[in-house]
Amino acid sequence: MNDRVPKTRRRYLKIAAGALTVGALALTFALRSPSPVGHWNSAASEDRFLATYDRAFEDLPDPAETLDIRTDYGVVRVYRFEGAGTSTHPLLLLPGRSSATPVWAANLPGLLTIGDVYTVDLLGEPGRSIQERPISNDQDQASWLDQTLDALPDDRVHLVGLSIGGWTAANLALHEGTHIATLTLIDPARVFADIPWGTAIRALPAAVPWLPKSWRDGFNSYTAGGAEVQDVPIADMIEAGMQGYSLKLPQPTPMTEEQLRTLGMPVLAVIAGKSVMHDATEAVATAEKTLPDGTVRLYPDASHAINGEYPDRLRDDIADFVAKNS
Repeated sequence: MNDRVPKTRRRYLKIAAGALTVGALALTFALRSPSPVGHWNSAASEDRFLATYDRAFEDLPDPAETLDIRTDYGVVRVYRFEGAGTSTHPLLLLPGRSSATPVWAANLPGLLTIGDVYTVDLLGEPGRSIQERPISNDQDQASWLDQTLDALPDDRVHLVGLSIGGWTAANLALHEGTHIATLTLIDPARVFADIPWGTAIRALPAAVPWLPKSWRDGFNSYTAGGAEVQDVPIADMIEAGMQGYSLKLPQPTPMTEEQLRTLGMPVLAVIAGKSVMHDATEAVATAEKTLPDGTVRLYPDASHAINGEYPDRLRDDIADFVAKNS
């Protein structure tokens, strides 16, 4: 399939995964409020984010169903999109940091040819999920997601995670893998290699909510390979979430080779060759060495905004992977 899209749409898509991880690993934690749960800094901040969320959501297909699933840690927003494919199990997509469901705008049309698709707004992140109790460790992170999957009518899903969503998906597989048919990790953060110091340092000013918007835009563009972020719906949503929401989540623990070797389900690892979130060569080597049933794909020219840059190639790789493991 052809990955080329019109220039104006390509601007909008390339930023899709831009600001997904590092803020929570840097100054955000030093600046967080005494509240034990993630929250909006003000009513105006929430209104601003939701307006950008709704604008970005307009570029998605209409969901067949909207679910608010109660867990021990809060209410999780899930959308179901009705697909035309024949996959035995639906796909379930986890976005990256501050991006929520609209980050999948470029991908949903293609993925719906595989089968039904669920999307989740991560709990404790900007979005329409509402955190009500503390999430204190990796087990808590796995528990809220496992409870969400348990509430769905499908017994298992093909779980797909992007960036920090990739870490969240892999973390679930390590703790509660009952509902996972296959696992797809798209340029996951802190799974196969750690975040470089240079990226972490550049994230520091982006994590300070009262600094100018241009500082957050600059970091978002950096993670997306220099893509333009002005007047881009998804970029506007991500920046509004970074500026207006206080995260109260634990830092994602880097995964060890010993842990990765315990992943028994089929795993597709897609690594962006120009990602600033890890050393791509190291990530590929670790994935190939450790995954018992792994398929590793390197996209040499992709940035961390890989899902917006290569939607058709991702669709084909995921479709082939799911078909072989259904």
